[in-house]
Amino acid sequence: MADPSHPAPGAGADESPPVARPLREYDRKRDFGTTPEPSGDIVDPAPGGGQERRFVIQQHDATRLHWDLRLEHDGVLLSWALPRGLPWDPRRNHLAVHTEDHPLQYLTFEGHIPDGNYGAGRMTVWDEGTYVPEKLTDSKLTVVFDGRRAQGRYALFQTDGRNWMIHRMDPPADPERRHPPERYQLIQPGPGPAPRGRAQGWAIESFWPGLRCVLVSSGGVVDLLAQGRDPVTSYFPEVRTVGRALGFTEVALDGVVTAAGGRPRLERRLGAGSDSTRRRLARDEPVSFVAVDLLWQDGHPTTAKPWHERRRLLEDLALEGPAWTTPSAITEDVPAVLAAAARTGVGRLVAKRADAPYEPRADPAAWRIVTPAERGAKGTGRG
Repeated sequence: MADPSHPAPGAGADESPPVARPLREYDRKRDFGTTPEPSGDIVDPAPGGGQERRFVIQQHDATRLHWDLRLEHDGVLLSWALPRGLPWDPRRNHLAVHTEDHPLQYLTFEGHIPDGNYGAGRMTVWDEGTYVPEKLTDSKLTVVFDGRRAQGRYALFQTDGRNWMIHRMDPPADPERRHPPERYQLIQPGPGPAPRGRAQGWAIESFWPGLRCVLVSSGGVVDLLAQGRDPVTSYFPEVRTVGRALGFTEVALDGVVTAAGGRPRLERRLGAGSDSTRRRLARDEPVSFVAVDLLWQDGHPTTAKPWHERRRLLEDLALEGPAWTTPSAITEDVPAVLAAAARTGVGRLVAKRADAPYEPRADPAAWRIVTPAERGAKGTGRG
């Protein structure tokens, strides 16, 4: 916050604001002939009348996904980069990196900053609204947000140079919200009979061989937790980028890391010892994460919901990307699908009961690995 080119923001919210500061550092870092960002040559005076001032939080998909908090003050926008976004839990502070002041026109800025420019990447408005400053000093701010998403009292305080922390002072807006668990028990489907008759109430999915994992994404940061292993996140850097697609949405996904080369390719990836080797293999021998179920979303388990509700929430995430996918699930004409799979020689499919919760111990037969060939040419119309 302290910058020799201009004075401090003031010792209190009730003091008269000093003269608006020039945006020299902001201008110095940008070539306005190549970036669509607004120039800093116009510094608007702060509006009069009342304590409320405007703020914006922008999701910035740059070298690393993060969120930019900007507070209107003295005709400019005080700015911080939040690598994990706003904290919802008052017991866990988040890092806030102080950056240069921005012009007020940035309150509505959205667009793509081209490669080669400072802050290159996609910028979108994640939240906007007004805030009331309760305390503003060179090293600490206390503000009350009134936005579409951000609500409540927060403190920003300096810890070391440009490094600050942001702390939620109010209780969680959702008192039932929790952090994702560190371990998950997964359903382990075994072989079983294919659904018979009209097979109503069942879903059919492809069987995906590979490394069974839980993918946890929180604040754009991804962890891959493999069953029976330590976290394997660093071995699959191409999968980590799904955090950009998920953004601020917090999820835990049951899925499979699968590779075209099968198990040997996965073992080669898991044996790579250096980051450079892992990046090379990610380029030359890529894998995909196949999301087959949703276990957690935004502070709450989804496992008690029936499969068809979890499936709808999973599809709403729209996870289709270069190293991740959501496979099709067929719930109509299941007997015809099984018969067609048998004719074309499909070896294995997974049948899931559509009304079943995600309970690994309660009913393991709710997920079954079925072999369509076992049905052969049997009739499919019996009730």
